[in-house]
Amino acid sequence: MIVGIDIGGTKCAVVLADDDGKIGRRVVFPTLSCEESIAKIEKVMESFSPFDAVGISCGGPLDEKNGIILSPPNLPGWDDVRICDRLENKFGTPVFLRNDANACALAEWKYGAGRGTENMIFLTFGTGMGAGIIIGGRLYGGTCGSAGEIGHVRLAEYGPVGYGKSGSVEGFCSGSGLAGLGKILATERLQQGRTLPYCKGYSELDRIDAKMLAEWAYRGDETALEAYRICGEMLGRSLSVLIDVLNPEVIVIGSIFVRAEGLIRPHMEKILDKEALAPARSVCRILPAALGDSIGDIAAVAVALDGRANNDCTAY
Repeated sequence: MIVGIDIGGTKCAVVLADDDGKIGRRVVFPTLSCEESIAKIEKVMESFSPFDAVGISCGGPLDEKNGIILSPPNLPGWDDVRICDRLENKFGTPVFLRNDANACALAEWKYGAGRGTENMIFLTFGTGMGAGIIIGGRLYGGTCGSAGEIGHVRLAEYGPVGYGKSGSVEGFCSGSGLAGLGKILATERLQQGRTLPYCKGYSELDRIDAKMLAEWAYRGDETALEAYRICGEMLGRSLSVLIDVLNPEVIVIGSIFVRAEGLIRPHMEKILDKEALAPARSVCRILPAALGDSIGDIAAVAVALDGRANNDCTAY
């Protein structure tokens, strides 16, 4: 038996699974302070004993190789937490730590849309844009665990800010990026003396988010459609780079892409056909993630199974 731990900004989930990854027990609780949360995790793990491996999925930055949580922005107070050492010393079993993008990549590769492939990329496409890379059947982390930060790549000199950089991939292709695009376009309309059905004045700009834009785009609103067009085209440019450099079999995209594929894919495909090298493009499928809302639990389990199978805590 194995334990999976999904640490998020608002909740933590601890699950017990068998060696095939089938989850049998699950405990969820609100994320509190660092010490309170880890103490609760330990209490749940005690009730799950015995088990022989533990996997942790957590937002970065992390030191995956040494099992340290390094002050994630969504986990204030979780500073230099040597969580793997703590749990290993308490339970006497190996503990493996991965950032949530890498963990979800493992999950979709083992159990989801990327199952059966050797070379796969997973893109989060949620609030932000992170990536996990599988090469030759192994998770690839790079020299210091920073591989896959496609969200930081700048696509344009000007544009919505994502990942601390104006015009970055995350600035155009994420929940926060789509909200930024929507606000920019709405501001232009308001300055032209026009109003939108979902934004009748400057005081309503902060209400705009990706979900609202999708709802109005599906109703045919031109401004909302324009936001998703820009997003789709920029996603196509981003995927073209990944396809040309890494030559994957599949790119699996989660969250917003799953919910708004119809608004994004046509513009994405148009740019892919124009920009990506034909041989690499022809062997690469772009698929929505398959694991849905359960991906966090499955990701943590996949981290444990992958770490145990490879008998180390590295992804390099």
